Amino acid sequence: MTDAILYETLPSGIARMVLNRADTRNAQDTAFLYALNDAFDRAAQDDAVKVIVLSANGPHFSSGHDLREVDGHGNMRKHETVGTWSGFGRPGAEAQYAREQEIYLGLCERWRNIPKPTMALVQGKVIAGGLMLIWPCDLIIASEDAEFLDHTVAMGVGGAEFFAHPWELGVRKAKEFLFTADWIGAKEAHRLGMVNHVVPRAELEAFGLAMAERIAQKPLFALKLTKQAINAAQDAQGRVSAMQTSFALHHLAHAHNMLAHGKLIDPTGLMPAIKKHENSQSS
Repeated sequence: MTDAILYETLPSGIARMVLNRADTRNAQDTAFLYALNDAFDRAAQDDAVKVIVLSANGPHFSSGHDLREVDGHGNMRKHETVGTWSGFGRPGAEAQYAREQEIYLGLCERWRNIPKPTMALVQGKVIAGGLMLIWPCDLIIASEDAEFLDHTVAMGVGGAEFFAHPWELGVRKAKEFLFTADWIGAKEAHRLGMVNHVVPRAELEAFGLAMAERIAQKPLFALKLTKQAINAAQDAQGRVSAMQTSFALHHLAHAHNMLAHGKLIDPTGLMPAIKKHENSQSS
């Protein structure tokens, strides 16, 4: 089995973490997310590491949640949880709520608050759950071919579980992004402030590592305090309570869809989106 996450440390004080499920376009199942969390923890606890750089093998950064995972709730029992939620085998909505509190919202919050600078190097497609891997990072560098999509409204839920959309895109663009389920290209993401830089794909890694090296020259404690201060400023705007509200509404949608359609998503909204994508691919 190929390691889902590759990890190495560079002499310059950089930890490189690489998503390595290129055959699935780096789709995220339970084992993948816990392996990524282990890599983040390893880098966070290594005093020689000053900057954490996340990238991905393959043509696309991430296709989002791996919907082919058959027993997501059962697979939770194979891992030592990092939060205190339990009940992954409970009836009704409880199991799904607990699972997503742990491996989606819970892990994203952990990664956002790692007291070291983090950077995502992004190429190709970044879809829904894929945004939940890059948005917790402090800096995002995108290749010119990068595209971003959250089509969860088409699936009958109100956005990916880590609801950073208003802070990443601004309120009006976040609404358009979610309502239309349209793609945002790298240049538009840069204009909106979601992406720090856009570079040719061939230069993505070199550009990102060069910036990481400049950051790593700073005192680590000063970097930690600066990140903590900026995150606190964002949280003072109400980010935490808004995130909790959106997460609760997300699970209201799940519960509704189970009653109305017998599954977590509403299939009626997906067909127009699929046809639209097929038409754009053929034109």
